[in-house]
Amino acid sequence: MKRVVDVLAPLILIALLLGGWEAACRLLAVPGYFLPAPSAIGAAIAARWPELLHAAANTLVMALQGLGVAALAAAALALPAALSPMVERAVRPIAVGLQVTPVVALAPLVVIWAGLERPGLAVAALAAVVAFFPIFSGVLTGLKSADPDLERLFDLYEATPFQRLTRLRLPAAVPFVLEGVKVAAGLSVIGAVVAEWVAGSGTTQGLAWKILEAGNRLRTADMFAALALLATLGFLLNAAVGGLEREALRRWRGR
Repeated sequence: MKRVVDVLAPLILIALLLGGWEAACRLLAVPGYFLPAPSAIGAAIAARWPELLHAAANTLVMALQGLGVAALAAAALALPAALSPMVERAVRPIAVGLQVTPVVALAPLVVIWAGLERPGLAVAALAAVVAFFPIFSGVLTGLKSADPDLERLFDLYEATPFQRLTRLRLPAAVPFVLEGVKVAAGLSVIGAVVAEWVAGSGTTQGLAWKILEAGNRLRTADMFAALALLATLGFLLNAAVGGLEREALRRWRGR
């Protein structure tokens, strides 16, 4: 029963919001170019769903590529940082600097460095930059979160550094790593969209380009259609990573 309520509650709220939106647009005669009604947005999705799905697939691929690169780079830096305080002090300011720098400010530089003729590389690279810090922070925090009593037990049995890492610190880091990946998954989509927007090139053929193209032609309903698909893409990606997280934690706790 609780699961049914959890599913129905947001659906009912969304239906009420869409209904109010539709009624307001009709009663107030809001121009379609200013704010299209949900029915007009639905018609735009129905008319352009093949190209919208193709654009969403391109955005998803770029975001996943960036997420994979970010995971590898974050793990490679967080592991020595967790084992050596000196390395952590050297690496952490750089990681924090990447996190606090606005992604919009980095995007033009990434586009130039990747090459104007290779916008796809810029999209994946910026997605990786944005997704890096949550994974780095999760891995670093997780590796340092082992139970102190277990640490002393490993000292008692004179465990080697490799045994301590593989049998104590890595298992302890699992929940933190998965949470970092879940946060980074959503951020990778944001990074991909911003990079494609700044690149301003139709060669990437992602959702951001569809929004930019529709905006230049004042096709507001098409813009909302691409936005709706982009929000759905982010939601599904977050839900997929969350499902993997729950399954991984269930198996990890079972062991």
